[in-house]
Amino acid sequence: MTDRLYTQNFQEALKQLSSEELDELCSEIREVLVKTVTETGGHLASNLGVVEFTVALHRVFNSPVDKIIWDAGHQSYVHKLLTGRQGRFSSLRQYKGISGFPDPAESEHDAFAAGHASTSISAALGMAIARDLAGEKHNVIAVIGDGSLTGGMAFEALNHAGHIGTRLIVMLIDNGMSISPTVGALSRALSSIRLDNRVKEAKKASIKFLSASNWGKKLESLINRLTRGAKAVAMPTFLWEELGFMYMGPFDGHSIADLTAAFEQAKHYTDGPVFLHIVTTKGKGFSAAEQSPQLYHSVSPKRTKQSDITPKIPTYSETFSDTMLTITRNDPKVVVITAAMSEGNCLQDVAKEFPERFFDVGICEEHAVTLAAGLAIRGFKPVVAIYSTFLQRAFDQILHDVCLQDLSVVFALDRGGIVGDDGKTHQGIFDLSYLSFMPNMIVAAPKDENELQHMLFTGVQNAHPMAIRYPRSPGLGVSLDADLHQLPAGKGELLVSGKDIAIIAIGAMVQPALAASQQLQKLGIDAAVFNARFARPLDSSSILDLAANTRKVLTVEENVLSSGFGAAVLELLSSSGISNIQVKRLGIPDEFVEHGPQHVLRAKYGLNAEGIVNEVASLLHAQRKQSVRTI
Repeated sequence: MTDRLYTQNFQEALKQLSSEELDELCSEIREVLVKTVTETGGHLASNLGVVEFTVALHRVFNSPVDKIIWDAGHQSYVHKLLTGRQGRFSSLRQYKGISGFPDPAESEHDAFAAGHASTSISAALGMAIARDLAGEKHNVIAVIGDGSLTGGMAFEALNHAGHIGTRLIVMLIDNGMSISPTVGALSRALSSIRLDNRVKEAKKASIKFLSASNWGKKLESLINRLTRGAKAVAMPTFLWEELGFMYMGPFDGHSIADLTAAFEQAKHYTDGPVFLHIVTTKGKGFSAAEQSPQLYHSVSPKRTKQSDITPKIPTYSETFSDTMLTITRNDPKVVVITAAMSEGNCLQDVAKEFPERFFDVGICEEHAVTLAAGLAIRGFKPVVAIYSTFLQRAFDQILHDVCLQDLSVVFALDRGGIVGDDGKTHQGIFDLSYLSFMPNMIVAAPKDENELQHMLFTGVQNAHPMAIRYPRSPGLGVSLDADLHQLPAGKGELLVSGKDIAIIAIGAMVQPALAASQQLQKLGIDAAVFNARFARPLDSSSILDLAANTRKVLTVEENVLSSGFGAAVLELLSSSGISNIQVKRLGIPDEFVEHGPQHVLRAKYGLNAEGIVNEVASLLHAQRKQSVRTI
């Protein structure tokens, strides 16, 4: 790759390249993307689709003086390569390496941290207002995809930006995809404009052919009027103009010359906000990704060691999908809802078999939850499948629209706990905390995939809201019961008896707790293991009995300690009147969890068998020292 690009004057270097050199650069960037991302894992197809766009962006705008805000941020790899991180690019998404998302702590060129969708226009507008208040003159650019544009927050920001008329540039990357194909009326309208682009090319060819005749100019004028009319019918550009934006486009997202000219125009427009519509091909330049953009949206890291290769065990997501097929077949009242995550939640088969009872609402988590509330209040049984980190966006809708009315809505929270390589923005480590204080809500986490299927069945049979969080990983390989049954809400199970200490674990932490118990037995420590199953309501009687019998309790959760499962156990014990109970909580401290392999991050926080053994030994050692002092 051209070394001169990776200097402090990389933008000037880009401007000096000929069109042939730019094409060569883009080819080299694609080679680096494919080579690196197939090794480290990450978002491949979306980054292949914005190579020319990002090169043109940095030719015209002067980062970091000009502020570039990436929406969701998973398509910022080329931006990272062009802004001085090519030497560390092989560490992408690796522990202590560079993030797969924009991070201001990583580079001054990353103007705003982002891992969730539909945020860029709001953030950019705030930065543009700050610029104006400070009397500065730089440009602020919000880059947003057509999937992210389905989020209501994006339209709230567009409405505000157009209302106040602040100078702002919004660039829409339109490839017809988010993770799943983009859904909704807006997507259909954008598709019509993409087709209009083909009409425009045909129009150019026709005008060129007829230009020699005397009536060619008249025909050109007529075709222009017809094209404008057709575009207005298909997807009226006045939608953006009525919102107060100057609309430009659509532009070929793979023509650096066209993009450079368009960006220069937008850069010098001073009468208000500008909206640029840029059409790209997801996976551009890599045939496998072009043909299967969903498959290559996010690829897993290459496994080279035999020890890294795990047997093919169905993931929790796959077990969820299979269970939902069974439940939906047997209960015509069950409805499944997801927010642009059909593939991520493994719901393709459900969508195919029950299209009338499956709803992908786009990147609109708030709408998904209140839609479910509307269905539930009319007697249906909605199951809302959303990643834990994304459900945070619908906090008020869960509390106000579902829990307040005590509606039977099941929340299936995929990616609960430590997710891994996607890092701070995607770790699902807050759900036990933010859901467990909501009145009427039942919060559960299965110890294995068999328990997951019974929890899902329990949820759809239950008369209250219920959230079930499960991890991003293969299951434990346990056998699955053929018949589903209900689990009593708020009832755990004692897996191992013991008199020295009670290890009370929830969800994915039950298995390492069992392994720790076996190791402790070899050390002469008799540790009970209790599978709590429910963070709300707690199995109060069982927990109090264990505490009274052992006098020492260790809670284990893959969640933040603040207001989490262990905090609820502490509160229970405090209010019970039982005295002289030693309690230690093992979980994630008050911090955001960086990116890295799941096993590395769990080891860092002691959330594995070895970590549990160490905590138990520490607690018992402290107890023995205290007893000696007392004597």
